Amino acid sequence: MPARNATAAIVGAGDFIGAAIARKFAAEGYTVFAGRRTAEKLEPLKAEIEAAGGRCFARGLDARKEEDITAFLEEADQHAPLEVCIANPGANVNFPILDTTERVFRKVWEMACYAGFLTGREAARRMLKHGKGSIFFTGATASVRGGAGYAAFSSAKAGLRMVAQSMAHELGPKNIHVAHLIIDAGVDTAFVRDRIKAARGEAAVANLPDDVLMNPASIAQAYWMLHTQTRDAWTFELDLRPYGETW
Repeated sequence: MPARNATAAIVGAGDFIGAAIARKFAAEGYTVFAGRRTAEKLEPLKAEIEAAGGRCFARGLDARKEEDITAFLEEADQHAPLEVCIANPGANVNFPILDTTERVFRKVWEMACYAGFLTGREAARRMLKHGKGSIFFTGATASVRGGAGYAAFSSAKAGLRMVAQSMAHELGPKNIHVAHLIIDAGVDTAFVRDRIKAARGEAAVANLPDDVLMNPASIAQAYWMLHTQTRDAWTFELDLRPYGETW
């Protein structure tokens, strides 16, 4: 495993996409700083990465709190220069508009948009000192299309997309690659399989064709590809979907 004097920070290092990104960047020699609400839930990921010869620091944080994000990214940057930062918090909820309370709307916005702004801003502050870096935002189908029951989530994800686009215009000329990834399909997780089961029955889950749900490791590979692009052909927005997904 190559050793790099650089860190990759993942805000929202959950069990699937976030964990897969952490594994990929650790395998490429980066020291990984993984953050999520409960630090204890990161211990299996930390142990796995370290058993493979990588380096991983697990931290508990609330992505909606400025002081938590600032402290997390500052610690990562103090350990070794912050070179990669990925904003990956989830907030995918479905509520009919009349059942969408003020509290639900505000909390979804805080997690899916505001937290991304905080993460991107604080990452940029550190990367500008080093003269380079990659800041990537995880988007969703809701980033570009509002669906029934997704007023809160769609508006927040669309707002995050505009944060990312504005940052790309501002920071690209300063050698910081900002990209927004639209995850336009179900990811192969227990949560997604349970939703399919609830909507279409157990047989639908048992008979799912191969590769119609996205493998988190495949998604992580896309983040790595973006990070390794030469700057004469940087991608801002990347749509990811399986071959069988309609769009």
